[in-house]
Amino acid sequence: MTPIVVAGHICLDLTPALGPGAALDPGRLIDVGPLRIGLGGCVANTGLALADLGADVSLHSTVGDDELGRIVADTIARRPGLTADLHVDRDHATSYSLVLEPEGHDRTFWHHTGANAVFTGEHLDVGDAPLLHLGYPPLLPALLADGGAPLEAVLSRARARGATTSLDLAVVDPASAVGAVDWPGILKRALAVTDVITPSLDDLTSALGPALGISPLPAARAAGLYADLLLSWGTAVVAISAGSEGLLLRTASASRLARGGRMLAPLARRWADASLRVRPLAVPRVATTNGAGDASTAGLLFALSRGSSPTLAAHLAAATAAAVIAGDRPTPATLTSLLPAAASLFAPGSQPAAPAPARSAARG
Repeated sequence: MTPIVVAGHICLDLTPALGPGAALDPGRLIDVGPLRIGLGGCVANTGLALADLGADVSLHSTVGDDELGRIVADTIARRPGLTADLHVDRDHATSYSLVLEPEGHDRTFWHHTGANAVFTGEHLDVGDAPLLHLGYPPLLPALLADGGAPLEAVLSRARARGATTSLDLAVVDPASAVGAVDWPGILKRALAVTDVITPSLDDLTSALGPALGISPLPAARAAGLYADLLLSWGTAVVAISAGSEGLLLRTASASRLARGGRMLAPLARRWADASLRVRPLAVPRVATTNGAGDASTAGLLFALSRGSSPTLAAHLAAATAAAVIAGDRPTPATLTSLLPAAASLFAPGSQPAAPAPARSAARG
């Protein structure tokens, strides 16, 4: 099977184990636990989750000619289901993040953009891939030049090859250089050639709220407003992660979905005019929130690749995120334990079923 292509932002995540006493305290030696080194960013998080689910995946990113870049390439080479198409830029270091996740607190990132600063997708050839998923334009500043022309170009080239195009965002820092760009203009341009978009509500609020004068709203109402806006700008499928409000999935008309490339077009009638919300699954403990949104995207895209219904796809997205939050890899065994109806997606040749109620557990 031709691999799904996942392109855009990649980095190495360096995550020290932090106890409750970890703090910035000049002049002191602070004891911490072991360092975990792993791939991070949209390309790694979404790509690895897709591979764990059972998809063949090709990862495309830009790295530096340095030790971190070689660690990225070696890590990909050792994972089943993954291949790499990495462009090496000798003028920039490989991107990395220090992931600080003290016990009982949300994570903080200290991030070096590195080679991601020059990613434009010009070296990417999707071939006959059924899907191109492109992640984190706010962290890929070269894609935003000339009003987002490079972003539009890479999506248009994939569309011309018949691929379904998918886009994910990241939170826009208003104090950064990308905080000053015309996000409504860029996204209008990109969504004209994007079939699926899977942002978080925070992504959309940071990029579009101030620019469009959208006042703060309750999460459920805000997600609905942004979903309608993105559909009006031309995309076919919108899936917005809204924290405790869960995942909102809305889709366009059958005629729009029928123009959605190799993966989406065959599902046009089945997916048309859908609107549904799926609550988050409870997990016995929260091991991490890092990568949960990307895992949700992977679950949705995997379900699409298997011809799922919109309802089962949204439930699989929620279950895939829950597996990552609980500290598990989102394998078929893990997902079917969380969502029994997901078994239909992992059995070759079988037809997807409507989702059964997910297994509940006490929230830790």
